[in-house]
Amino acid sequence: MSAKVLNNEEAAALLGIRGSTLKYWRHVGRGPAFIKLGESKQAGVAYIESDVLSWRDGRRFASTSAYSAAGLANLKPQMTRSDEVSA
Repeated sequence: MSAKVLNNEEAAALLGIRGSTLKYWRHVGRGPAFIKLGESKQAGVAYIESDVLSWRDGRRFASTSAYSAAGLANLKPQMTRSDEVSA
């Protein structure tokens, strides 16, 4: 089964954003992975539908504090102190 390929407008619609927003995100290195369809600056781009959906699903949060700096710090492994103290 082959992957469904989306153009910029289709991928943006899947994300619920404008095509210009997705274009800006590519420019600044954000958003889902894309495929460059040529070597020139003017060459088009495409998106694999499963990549767009995976990127979108990876941005689910339970609250606004979950993606704040403090919330993200809480995701880091916490060091615990051992009850045993060596001499």
